[in-house]
Amino acid sequence: MLSILIPIYNFNTLPLVKILQEQAEKISIPYEIICLNDASTQFLDDNKKMQEIPNVRYEFLNHNIGRSKIRNLLARQAQYDWLLFVDADIIPKSDQFIANYVAQINHEIKAVNGGIIYSENKPEQNKLLRWVYGKSRESLPVEARNKNPYLSFLTLNFLIHKSIFEKIRFDETIPNLRHEDTLFSYTLKQHNVAVKHIDNPVYHIGLDNFENAMRKENESLYALKNLLDQQLLPPDYIKISKVFSSLKKMKMVYFMKLFHDSTRFIFQKNLASAHPSLFIFDLYRLGYLCKLDTQN
Repeated sequence: MLSILIPIYNFNTLPLVKILQEQAEKISIPYEIICLNDASTQFLDDNKKMQEIPNVRYEFLNHNIGRSKIRNLLARQAQYDWLLFVDADIIPKSDQFIANYVAQINHEIKAVNGGIIYSENKPEQNKLLRWVYGKSRESLPVEARNKNPYLSFLTLNFLIHKSIFEKIRFDETIPNLRHEDTLFSYTLKQHNVAVKHIDNPVYHIGLDNFENAMRKENESLYALKNLLDQQLLPPDYIKISKVFSSLKKMKMVYFMKLFHDSTRFIFQKNLASAHPSLFIFDLYRLGYLCKLDTQN
């Protein structure tokens, strides 16, 4: 019936696994929970305790293989036809989280996305940027997500039939720097796999501090630039690459690079403040993408 697949990297995932195991037991379905630890250096003793939980398989990888490869490896190890991928740093909102996904299993539906939400309580200032961005750009109601099913597809909480996943898979050739989920959603679209969004969200509890959020964003933009250069992703698929493509056509990329160089410290000061502006964040991201282009 259901294989629950969790890639782990430097996060205590034991509480999540206990919740998922208890929910699966209550509805009496054939299931397994497979957790692969991608050569973490933290929370090793906590995560090792998963081995004591029934129907849970925990494996520690001696070498870090990255975000795409570990998800593909999880799918290869799964014994059941339906794969439920969840990230390590989430907690389901509903105590019927597993039951809600099982209710969606039928022959017509091949991919289901449950969504993401963030706590209403503001975090400390150092984690505020990631919280503001998540609440505004990622935590969308199910109606909005179903209007743009592929763009709204997040890989931290989704169900997919194994036969579909084996045709698509995560691309292991791209840099291990994010946007593998963007490419995965685009591949679903290219294969005409219908995606259904439901109201079955998870809380994202692993908020990055400002320094890590900015580092990951810069890495993400580098990864996006690579996808565009390799023509793995069309420029008009997401908003920032569409604007970037327009700037290239107007030969304004170098101007935006100069703008980025002159404003980035001012922008970062705002983004690290108690009132980060997503408009400024977008300008920073666009300028950084243009700077990467001028380095070619």
